[in-house]
Amino acid sequence: MLLKVCFVLTLLTFAAAIDDPQKQKDKSTKLPPCKACTVLVESFNLGLERTKRGKHAGGDAAWEQEKLRAYKKSEVRFVEIQEQLCTEVKRGQDHCHTLSNDHESLIEDWFTHKQDEEPELHAWLCIKQLSVCCPPETYGPTCQPCTDCNGNGKCKGNGTRKGNGQCLCDNGYAGVNCNDCDEQHYESFRDATKLLCTPCHTACGQGGCNGAGPKSCRKCKDGWRMDTEAGCVDINECLDQQRACKPQQFCVNNEGSFSCLECDRSCDGCDGDGPDMCKKCADGFKLKDGKCQDLSSQQRDSYVNITRLLTYFGMCVATCVIFQSSTHIAYIVGGAVAIYIAASEYWLNSTAQVALKVDNDNDSDAVFDGALEREEL
Repeated sequence: MLLKVCFVLTLLTFAAAIDDPQKQKDKSTKLPPCKACTVLVESFNLGLERTKRGKHAGGDAAWEQEKLRAYKKSEVRFVEIQEQLCTEVKRGQDHCHTLSNDHESLIEDWFTHKQDEEPELHAWLCIKQLSVCCPPETYGPTCQPCTDCNGNGKCKGNGTRKGNGQCLCDNGYAGVNCNDCDEQHYESFRDATKLLCTPCHTACGQGGCNGAGPKSCRKCKDGWRMDTEAGCVDINECLDQQRACKPQQFCVNNEGSFSCLECDRSCDGCDGDGPDMCKKCADGFKLKDGKCQDLSSQQRDSYVNITRLLTYFGMCVATCVIFQSSTHIAYIVGGAVAIYIAASEYWLNSTAQVALKVDNDNDSDAVFDGALEREEL
């Protein structure tokens, strides 16, 4: 029994030693002062929520309520909360425990005496007592008002004793108060309280645009050219450039650019994907039915066909030899040979038709996939 206990303890120790390194790193992370206090308060508030329906254990409940403080502010409830404090915290759990131990007396004072007059623990502990946080929309050591970002950005240091109070604008917005659009966005809506900035067309380059679509671009990106009527239009590099790709590649035009894809192995140069798009057949391949086909495969098929026919001929000769000695056995063998030959030919023809259908389907899929890829690009 003792050996089993020792073995289990050894396994537990080993499991703890190989615990996920990332979890250990998150657990030991040191948080910024305001964040750490906020995490502690959130954990304590979870404990308040978890124990809000609790009662004293054992005895006369009415007597307990009369002689002791109400359970809402009782030491029993406080201990229950403290026992599980910070256990649900994933990042900064060690810091949370340290902060809880350092300021246990302050938290207990609020729990016992200040709950009614200061219902928000965060405001009482983190802002007033520890002075590590600020009220919302204020920042810095003295909690000065943040810059108004008009709902299009965030105040740097908002709610903390850090930062400079300036706006960090959301994507697409610019200006001190985030009330302008940046270079690559245009103003699609504005009223007294709201501004909406929409991205310029993908063809627009430096200088952005003054509205929607390629016609509104001030300057075109590389891969596009300015047209007096249509605005920025795509340059087809596959047509405009003589040798856009290497000899064993073919060009696919994309919006604003182009791609080079490898030719089929049967091709010596090509205009597209597949053995039917070859400029010339590669060594070992021959043009047949509009496609470059493998010569060695055709020769192999010829050898197989000749061998098959010789096998059939040998079986027929053997049947004739048997016929001379025993007519009945010859009938049986001849019938078996006939069935074998018929079944073999039927199976070979069926297989060839299925293979041809698969090849045609694959060619159709390749064409469809290539067209779809070009549309997506």
